[in-house]
Amino acid sequence: MGSKSETESRLVRACAKYIRMSPRKVRVVANAIRSKRVADAQTALRFIQRRAVRPVLKVLNAAVAQAEAAKMDVDNLYVREIYVGSGPTLKRWLPRARGMATPILKRTSHITVVLAEEG
Repeated sequence: MGSKSETESRLVRACAKYIRMSPRKVRVVANAIRSKRVADAQTALRFIQRRAVRPVLKVLNAAVAQAEAAKMDVDNLYVREIYVGSGPTLKRWLPRARGMATPILKRTSHITVVLAEEG
Protein backbone atom coordinates (compact mmCIF):
# COMPACT_ATOMS: atom_id res chain seq x y z
CA MET A 1 0.00 0.00 0.00
CA GLY A 2 2.76 2.45 0.85
CA SER A 3 4.93 1.86 -2.21
CA LYS A 4 4.60 3.94 -5.36
CA SER A 5 3.36 2.23 -8.49
CA GLU A 6 5.00 2.39 -11.90
CA THR A 7 2.08 4.33 -13.35
CA GLU A 8 2.36 7.20 -10.87
CA SER A 9 3.42 10.37 -12.64
CA ARG A 10 6.72 12.14 -12.16
CA LEU A 11 6.65 15.79 -11.14
CA VAL A 12 8.67 18.83 -12.22
CA ARG A 13 8.62 22.06 -10.26
CA ALA A 14 9.76 25.59 -11.14
CA CYS A 15 9.42 28.83 -9.20
CA ALA A 16 10.04 32.52 -9.60
CA LYS A 17 10.53 34.59 -6.49
CA TYR A 18 10.31 38.28 -5.66
CA ILE A 19 8.21 39.23 -8.70
CA ARG A 20 7.31 42.92 -8.24
CA MET A 21 3.58 42.42 -8.69
CA SER A 22 0.72 41.92 -6.28
CA PRO A 23 -0.12 38.24 -5.68
CA ARG A 24 -3.81 39.02 -6.11
CA LYS A 25 -3.20 40.20 -9.68
CA VAL A 26 -0.99 37.22 -10.53
CA ARG A 27 -3.54 34.72 -9.17
CA VAL A 28 -6.07 35.81 -11.81
CA VAL A 29 -3.69 34.59 -14.52
CA ALA A 30 -2.65 31.49 -12.56
CA ASN A 31 -6.27 30.39 -12.13
CA ALA A 32 -6.78 30.59 -15.90
CA ILE A 33 -4.22 27.85 -16.64
CA ARG A 34 -4.70 25.55 -13.65
CA SER A 35 -5.18 21.85 -14.62
CA LYS A 36 -4.65 22.53 -18.35
CA ARG A 37 -2.28 20.74 -20.69
CA VAL A 38 0.96 22.68 -21.23
CA ALA A 39 0.23 23.48 -24.89
CA ASP A 40 -3.27 24.74 -24.01
CA ALA A 41 -1.90 26.78 -21.12
CA GLN A 42 0.71 28.45 -23.33
CA THR A 43 -1.96 29.27 -25.92
CA ALA A 44 -4.28 30.68 -23.27
CA LEU A 45 -1.51 32.88 -21.87
CA ARG A 46 -0.86 34.28 -25.33
CA PHE A 47 -4.38 35.76 -25.44
CA ILE A 48 -4.76 37.00 -21.85
CA GLN A 49 -4.11 40.73 -21.67
CA ARG A 50 -2.59 41.14 -18.23
CA ARG A 51 0.85 42.23 -17.09
CA ALA A 52 1.14 39.09 -14.94
CA VAL A 53 1.16 36.83 -18.03
CA ARG A 54 4.85 37.44 -18.67
CA PRO A 55 6.25 36.05 -15.38
CA VAL A 56 3.74 33.17 -15.32
CA LEU A 57 4.68 32.15 -18.86
CA LYS A 58 8.35 32.38 -17.96
CA VAL A 59 7.91 30.02 -15.00
CA LEU A 60 5.80 27.62 -17.09
CA ASN A 61 8.49 27.50 -19.80
CA ALA A 62 11.17 26.92 -17.14
CA ALA A 63 9.21 23.93 -15.83
CA VAL A 64 8.85 22.56 -19.37
CA ALA A 65 12.62 22.90 -19.88
CA GLN A 66 13.22 20.96 -16.64
CA ALA A 67 10.85 18.24 -17.86
CA GLU A 68 12.78 17.98 -21.15
CA ALA A 69 16.03 17.68 -19.20
CA ALA A 70 14.45 14.90 -17.10
CA LYS A 71 13.56 12.98 -20.31
CA MET A 72 9.80 13.40 -19.78
CA ASP A 73 7.32 13.44 -22.66
CA VAL A 74 6.51 17.13 -23.12
CA ASP A 75 3.36 16.41 -25.12
CA ASN A 76 1.77 14.63 -22.14
CA LEU A 77 2.52 17.32 -19.54
CA TYR A 78 -0.21 19.23 -17.72
CA VAL A 79 -0.24 21.89 -15.01
CA ARG A 80 -0.86 19.84 -11.89
CA GLU A 81 -0.45 22.75 -9.47
CA ILE A 82 0.13 26.45 -9.79
CA TYR A 83 0.09 28.71 -6.82
CA VAL A 84 1.06 32.26 -6.05
CA GLY A 85 2.28 33.23 -2.61
CA SER A 86 3.09 36.63 -1.26
CA GLY A 87 6.70 37.65 -0.91
CA PRO A 88 8.12 40.46 1.21
CA THR A 89 6.40 43.82 0.99
CA LEU A 90 8.39 47.00 0.34
CA LYS A 91 7.07 49.72 2.60
CA ARG A 92 7.20 53.29 1.29
CA TRP A 93 5.66 56.53 2.49
CA LEU A 94 3.81 59.28 0.63
CA PRO A 95 3.87 62.74 2.24
CA ARG A 96 0.45 64.26 2.88
CA ALA A 97 -0.96 67.50 4.24
CA ARG A 98 -0.13 68.82 7.72
CA GLY A 99 3.04 66.76 8.08
CA MET A 100 1.30 63.41 7.85
CA ALA A 101 2.26 60.42 5.68
CA THR A 102 0.34 57.64 3.96
CA PRO A 103 1.87 54.18 3.67
CA ILE A 104 2.40 52.62 0.24
CA LEU A 105 2.78 48.83 0.19
CA LYS A 106 4.68 47.52 -2.84
CA ARG A 107 3.86 43.83 -2.82
CA THR A 108 5.90 40.99 -4.30
CA SER A 109 4.93 37.47 -5.40
CA HIS A 110 6.39 33.98 -5.45
CA ILE A 111 5.04 31.90 -8.36
CA THR A 112 5.32 28.08 -8.32
CA VAL A 113 4.33 25.74 -11.15
CA VAL A 114 4.22 21.94 -10.79
CA LEU A 115 3.92 19.86 -13.97
CA ALA A 116 3.09 16.16 -14.22
CA GLU A 117 2.78 13.61 -17.00
CA GLU A 118 -0.67 12.32 -17.86
CA GLY A 119 -1.31 8.74 -17.82
